[in-house]
Amino acid sequence: MRVLNERLPLVVMPAWNEAEVIGGTVRDVLENGPACTLLVVDDGSTDSTARLAREAGAIVLQMPYNMGVGAAMRAGFTFAQRWGFTRAVQVDADGQHNPADIAKLLERLNQGGADIVIGARFSTVGDYQVRGPRRWAMRMLAASLSRVARTKLTDVTSGFRAANRRAIDQYVRQYPAEYLGDTIDSLVAAVRSGCSVAQVPVGMRPRQGGRPSHSPLAAAWSLGRSMIALLFALIRGRDHRPPADIVQRASVFK
Repeated sequence: MRVLNERLPLVVMPAWNEAEVIGGTVRDVLENGPACTLLVVDDGSTDSTARLAREAGAIVLQMPYNMGVGAAMRAGFTFAQRWGFTRAVQVDADGQHNPADIAKLLERLNQGGADIVIGARFSTVGDYQVRGPRRWAMRMLAASLSRVARTKLTDVTSGFRAANRRAIDQYVRQYPAEYLGDTIDSLVAAVRSGCSVAQVPVGMRPRQGGRPSHSPLAAAWSLGRSMIALLFALIRGRDHRPPADIVQRASVFK
């Protein structure tokens, strides 16, 4: 049964043509993660992703066409804000994130002192590794964003994150979609708007099915381009639109 309970954390799961894995991932989160409301944002899939997600127990928000993970996550955070959720967790649809680790992110968020908590793959848990140019690019990005956030971060491209109400509101105002904007640019914008960031170590599991969105070479190239996104994020002005404008733009979810 699909349940919308704003007192629980909202798990936002962007998905694009993930019919092979989405049902199992949704059930895994609902059965093995903490109590939550689970929203799958179907990013214009041409397969049965939306139907299978609903059958597995998720609430499904369908985008009109494929707009990218950044746009999907912005829609998910707008949903969270519109329905009064105070905590939202981004989880990938491919099953690589362990649902048991959602509780670790929420526990750190509840401790205070951080508006955004990143599930870091390069810490003391698991054996997730990358090599070559991709590793160098990720280290450079982590070093740059650690200076911006004024705290040590090791995995700024992680798609496993928790946000409190303050961060949710910021994401609704400004959640970019270009390059790796959904991870790099959104983090810089949030920090520059006053949000604080922390990380907790998490493990990564093998992808449960389907195909990765990028080959290793393409992923390395995307990380290189994200350095450009980082540069633009650092020079971009802050978004000072009033909360009333946010509510108006979110009225589609009434």
